[in-house]
Amino acid sequence: MGLPVVAIVGRPNVGKSTIFNRLVGERIAIVEDTPGVTRDRLYSKSEWLNRYFHIIDTGGIEFGDVDAILTQMRYQAELAIDEADVIIMMTDSRTGVTDADLELARMLNRTGKPIVLGVNKVDNFEMRNEIYDFYQLGVGEPFPISGAHGLGLGDLLDEVIRHFPAQDEEADRDDVIRVSIIGRPNVGKSSLTNAILGEERVIVSEIAGTTRDAIDTPFERDGQEYVLVDTAGMRKKGKVYESTEKYSVMRALKAIEESDVVLVVINGEEGIIEQDKKIAGYAHEAGRAVIIVVNKWDAVEKDDKTMQRFTELIREEFKYLSYAPILFVSAKSKQRVHTILPKVNQVAEAHTMRVPTATLNDLVTDATIMTPPPSDRGKRLKINYTTQVAVKPPTFVLFVNDPELMHFSYERYIENKIREAFVFEGTPIRILTRKKT
Repeated sequence: MGLPVVAIVGRPNVGKSTIFNRLVGERIAIVEDTPGVTRDRLYSKSEWLNRYFHIIDTGGIEFGDVDAILTQMRYQAELAIDEADVIIMMTDSRTGVTDADLELARMLNRTGKPIVLGVNKVDNFEMRNEIYDFYQLGVGEPFPISGAHGLGLGDLLDEVIRHFPAQDEEADRDDVIRVSIIGRPNVGKSSLTNAILGEERVIVSEIAGTTRDAIDTPFERDGQEYVLVDTAGMRKKGKVYESTEKYSVMRALKAIEESDVVLVVINGEEGIIEQDKKIAGYAHEAGRAVIIVVNKWDAVEKDDKTMQRFTELIREEFKYLSYAPILFVSAKSKQRVHTILPKVNQVAEAHTMRVPTATLNDLVTDATIMTPPPSDRGKRLKINYTTQVAVKPPTFVLFVNDPELMHFSYERYIENKIREAFVFEGTPIRILTRKKT
């Protein structure tokens, strides 16, 4: 599963952006005492008690006769509510319960989603008696907080994460391989989806931005079940104008997190641009298995070295994806499309591979003999024990005498030795260094 999504909603000027900034640990949202400053949804990642989640800040919701901007802000907030797994309803202790609060509470209750009620601007203990009126909203226990001073947020977050799926539930996955197709607009993601499926399942158009949402398509091939997800194209932030498109990008990012394998699609005609590298980075950072797919290869003028030169260019521009296989295909002519699913199966298997602890320790011991660990001021790094602690992606822990002595280049050396010994094609590997206790 992807990370849970938490939306902060409320009427204007109750302190949503202040709370958002507190929870993400930096000043992302603009905070002013003027209603309506936050017009679009802001997204970030947050963590509480080792539970990570996406958090969305929304513009204030107003009811009745409002102008076009406020209508658009309400629409943005409704999209965030639709996306959220848990909703934080923010109110203001100083103004008390308003008609707008009551209307919003009725609207949120109709969603059937968990609601956590935050009463903001309770800046001292004496003000806590003022929160009891908020029970009349009918959305549960009110939590007194102060965004300005950071008070009460722990209790609020305890209640928020109580509504998340259990962590072992999040880890449970069946034999279905989830494959997301990502890339910037008009690189041929929808055409590639149809080519893999062998039928016209999704709309294909020369107009960039036709796909607005992540479209899941379950299917089976040679006894293996898949879910293929065609995502909306991701533009540079400065070029994302429409609210629906911002919503689409969030759905694409969530699709990446929920995937086993991600196909990063590049337009072979246009070559590599900076946005391609940024999009691929999302999959790498999420720890997903990655295949780079160069589409529209039939339209490229070629000689006997064209594919080799393009491969070298990809390796140079995507250095962090050195583990990712590269496929050159044409969704239009179906050229080499048949190679995609077998490669998906290979990298999905590598993504879930476990290495026996004894074998792993023998490998690391041999590696340290061949190239001794670095030393600093006469103190040498010693790797006492190595074990694999997770899959998706494969994650290894090195227990050492002093983690400060582990240089990133030696960590890379150990990773390369693991990759040489085992077939981890297509999947990132994470290496953690811990002090032996």
